[in-house]
Order: sequence, then C-alpha cells, then structure tokens
Amino acid sequence: MSHPRVIAGKAKGLRLKDVPGNTTRPITDRVKEALFNIISADIVDATFLDLFGGTGSVGIEALSRGAKLARFIEINRSAVAVIKANLKHTSLDQYAEVIQDDTLAYLKNPPDSTFDYVYIAPPQYKEIWKDTLGTLDANPGWLSPDAWVVVQIHPVEIEDTKLDNIVEFDQRQYGSTMLVFYEAVPSA
Repeated sequence: MSHPRVIAGKAKGLRLKDVPGNTTRPITDRVKEALFNIISADIVDATFLDLFGGTGSVGIEALSRGAKLARFIEINRSAVAVIKANLKHTSLDQYAEVIQDDTLAYLKNPPDSTFDYVYIAPPQYKEIWKDTLGTLDANPGWLSPDAWVVVQIHPVEIEDTKLDNIVEFDQRQYGSTMLVFYEAVPSA
C-alpha cells in the first residue's frame, strides 16, 4: 500500500508515515479527496476533531487546507508517535493537539472546546462507530452549532441509529468505504 499523502493546501504532496500493523483503518486518497470536496472552503478557520486519529491523515489534510485547529484522539501509542511525526513533517504541528486516550472515555469528559467537524473512523466491524456517535450525541457540547460529524465505515456496517442531538443528512459510498454525514440538530 502506498503511503498516504496530503492532497491539497500548505502541505500538498507530502507523504505521511503509516502506523505499523493493521490496528488503524486507513483512508484512501480518493475518499479523502471526496470528503474535502464536500466540505470544500468551509474548512478554512474551522476546528477539527479527528477521533481514532490513526496516521493523522484526515486531520492533517484539514490543517493543510486551512483549518485553524485539529485535535487528534488516539489510544495506540505507536499511532500517537506517527501522528506527531507526520505533523512535524508537514510543519502543521503548531495548529494541532495530540491526545493519547480512549475515544469513548474522552468524549464523556466535560467539553473544553467545540468543534466544527468531528471525524469518526474507528477499527471496523466492532460497532465502535455507533458507540462513538451515541457518546457524542449524549454530550453534544463538543459540537459547534453548525457542526458536521462524519463517520467512515465499511458499507456492511451501516444501520440506523437513534440519536437526539445529531441527525444523518447524507451517505456517500466509494468502493468499500462509506462516509455517513450527520449535523447538529438546532437547539429549540
């Protein structure tokens, strides 16, 4: 597999290190490009929460395209080291926070910040995406008023989820990857 690269922006063309082994769910350049074509210019000055950070590829792409902050949550120590190395390599580290923690435990904390985009790409086939979405839904203070939550899963994993504070508004499938888009429900 080729190393992920930054597709556009300040760090365009730079290759990123991979996390050794198969503990992370990498995103293909095609899916990453499609994602950022959908988000487009709205990423500029946005805040980005990259859950299950992996290589950091998605949050780094957001930063490269002009996001003002990306926070990466990743439990795996070697993945945390790879995210930090990739941030340094792309010279985007001053806009990033890397936190080694369990994502579900982290999302249960009182929010210390709100995020415009939350990206959820957990290890597949364990329904972790549903638990993560449910935990975020139960603690919506993490989300800015117009926030989007994007879930990256395999199409066979998709199922309806009952949520109170976020609602699905789109699905896009790219081969064996599906992106499911949610938005924060406006508070009454």
